[in-house]
Amino acid sequence: MPATIPTTPTTPTAMAPADLTPAPLDREAGYALLAELAGPAAAGTLGGLDAIAPGFADWIVTSLFGGTYQRPGLALRDRQIANLAALTALGGVEPQLADHVRNSLRIGMSREEITEVIVHLAPYVGLPKALAGLRVATATFAASAAPASEAPATDASAADAPVTDASAEDVA
Repeated sequence: MPATIPTTPTTPTAMAPADLTPAPLDREAGYALLAELAGPAAAGTLGGLDAIAPGFADWIVTSLFGGTYQRPGLALRDRQIANLAALTALGGVEPQLADHVRNSLRIGMSREEITEVIVHLAPYVGLPKALAGLRVATATFAASAAPASEAPATDASAADAPVTDASAEDVA
C-alpha cells in the first residue's frame, strides 16, 4: 500500500522560537534611516535605479533599511561593522563599500576603527580583499576630508589604485 502524503501543510514549531522577533517593514523608517546614514547624498545613493528597474530602490530601502535594520539586537554601529566586513569579504562591490565607509564615519566611527575592521579581516578573507578594502577606505577618507570641489573619486577606479606607503599611512 503506498504511503499517504498529508494534504495540509504543517509548520514545525521548532522552526519558530518564541523569542524570535519578526522584522518590520516600515517604509518611512527606512527612508529616515537612509537619510541619517547617507546624509545629503541619500537621494543619490540609489539614484538611477528607477530608470532601469522601477521600484527596486524603494524595495531596497523598505526591506533593508525599513526592515532588517529595524530589528532589535544590534546597535547601528554594530550593523555597520558587519556591513564593512561583509562587503570587504565579498569584494567587487567597491561603490557599496565606499558608501558604508562614509556611513560609518557619519554615525561616529573613527577612521582607525574602520581601518581595524578591514585589517582584522585579512586572515579570514585573504590579503588581496583586505588590501582592496583598505584602498576603498583610503579613497573614501580622502574624499570626506577634501572640500567637495576637490574630492577625489571613490568609485571602483579609485579603489584599484595601488596602496603606497603614503596612502597606507593615511589609512591608519
